Amino acid sequence: MESLASPPCLRLTPTARPQLHSRQSSSACYIHGGSSVKKSNNLSFSSSASGFPSTLAVEKELRSSFVQTAAVRHVTGSLIRGEGLRFAIVVARFNEVVTKLLLEGAIETFKKYAVREEDIEVIWVPGSFEIGVVAQNLGKSGKFNAVLCIGAVIRGDTTHYDAVANSAASGVLSAGINSGVPCIFGVLTCEDMDQALNRSGGKAGNKGAETALTALEMASLFEHHLK
Repeated sequence: MESLASPPCLRLTPTARPQLHSRQSSSACYIHGGSSVKKSNNLSFSSSASGFPSTLAVEKELRSSFVQTAAVRHVTGSLIRGEGLRFAIVVARFNEVVTKLLLEGAIETFKKYAVREEDIEVIWVPGSFEIGVVAQNLGKSGKFNAVLCIGAVIRGDTTHYDAVANSAASGVLSAGINSGVPCIFGVLTCEDMDQALNRSGGKAGNKGAETALTALEMASLFEHHLK
């Protein structure tokens, strides 16, 4: 009966080792820009890669070539073509001290971008939960190029905050999809009143103004490119 024995160990002889460094001391001379340059043949990462473009450089070159040769049409909305566009603004009355500031920021921004006052209509609703259904109705009316949805939901002691914030977001999204008109989400969801005030004209800017800019770009995109 054969005994179980360890397999024989392989012995590496000096002659079996690859001669990677056999020509480390040699060098080559070539002409570059009218002058001779000596180049070492040392087999290191840096020397073996010298004279060849890096992978990143090759990728950049290929990308640049693609942009220059491919007939790709880029479309975007314009912020300087606000004339003639009509906007509805749905504003939640709950946390009115915040939503009024957001509304002011939105209207001021519209005026800066040549939107006439008569092309802006403001609709007040009780709270952020009710914004979605009204926004959808306004979008389907065919009278507006975009609908701004402004509200403020501030966390309290119960989970009511999560329910209202999630419902407001999904309601505005559904309104835009179902009506085919951009409905812009401008509902603040904050931990406390300080955060809300900071985002309605305080040190964090005015999110109502940012919402108006988004509405302008989306309305222009739909009006001039996606009809």
